[in-house]
Amino acid sequence: MLLDMGAHTCNSSAWEMDTGRSEVQAGLWAKKMDENVAEFLRRIILKIPLCKMKTILEAWDFLSEDQLQTINLKQRKEFLAQEVILLCEDKCASLDDMALLDIVYTQLHQHQKLWNVFQMSKEPGEDVDLFDMEQFQRSFKSVLQRALKNVTVSFRVYEKNSVWIRVAWGTPYSQPNQYKPTFVVYYPQTPYAFISSSHLKSTVPLLHQALKVASKHQQIVQLDLRSRHLDSLKAIAFREYNQTFENYTSTMSLHEESLGLEINLNSKIVHENTEEKVRIHRVTQETFGAHPQPQLEFAQYELETKFKSDIAGGILADRKEPLRCLVKFSSPHLLEALKSLAPAGIADAPLSPLLTCIPSKKKNYFKIRDK
Repeated sequence: MLLDMGAHTCNSSAWEMDTGRSEVQAGLWAKKMDENVAEFLRRIILKIPLCKMKTILEAWDFLSEDQLQTINLKQRKEFLAQEVILLCEDKCASLDDMALLDIVYTQLHQHQKLWNVFQMSKEPGEDVDLFDMEQFQRSFKSVLQRALKNVTVSFRVYEKNSVWIRVAWGTPYSQPNQYKPTFVVYYPQTPYAFISSSHLKSTVPLLHQALKVASKHQQIVQLDLRSRHLDSLKAIAFREYNQTFENYTSTMSLHEESLGLEINLNSKIVHENTEEKVRIHRVTQETFGAHPQPQLEFAQYELETKFKSDIAGGILADRKEPLRCLVKFSSPHLLEALKSLAPAGIADAPLSPLLTCIPSKKKNYFKIRDK
């Protein structure tokens, strides 16, 4: 019995020595990778939800299928991150590889950023050039690097032939900040680009210049259109939101459709006039269509007007400054909420054009002034 216990103790000590040796060896392996690159990778892994970890790592297409199979996705993220770091160490991963992983992550978490829409234009009569993706990337990168020494630019061509651009900005005296990059989504041979809000306002003109040169446009302007839903912004910019409506066919009469709509209405609201109900449904369909609406979270209206009155000596009669008012409508799905107002009996139909023109005017920021 004593011999068995001694043997067990020796085996345990040997196991602990091996474990300790493995941990030290793992630490040495991790140190082989550049510390900044390893830390960048660690932070990316930690912010990826476990349920999407496999999907994102596969889309990254850096690790082999066999390497992905060895990753234990049921362990704590800190250990998982270390495991991925060791695998990337074996493949001599670089900062560019990590930037590409960050792009993949952002593509699947687009709603975490506020996107701005920009429209470019050419000179009148100028021909449309054939697009060369490699030339676009070279031109874009060279414009930024000529103007700013410390900047890293990464590209990923995505579905539907869009190109995602990630720009990490530095200063003449500091390295690029990899944790606060700017993202640009550009669809070749279109005048539109979608840019995430940047914490460095001074870099905006340089970014615009790079876009114009690379895409061969002369001017670029920012539209009054912003959202966290990139796909909805694209649908509005390219007028894709009404395709469902244009292809929509129904054999039901308008009266039958309105009766079917009753199922979704608040049961506490009583409609006494069937003809009025049919009219509201018709006007709503004509205004919004039968298709799902693009998803926007808000619309902002800034009013600026002069006080006008025929009564002399009023309190505001001598006021020279205009009256200003800011009204903001917000909802997780604003356009669908507006579409439901009249059928629900909350508002008259048709709604004000200021509320219904958002997709057609391609803006959700409005400034209303006296004519």
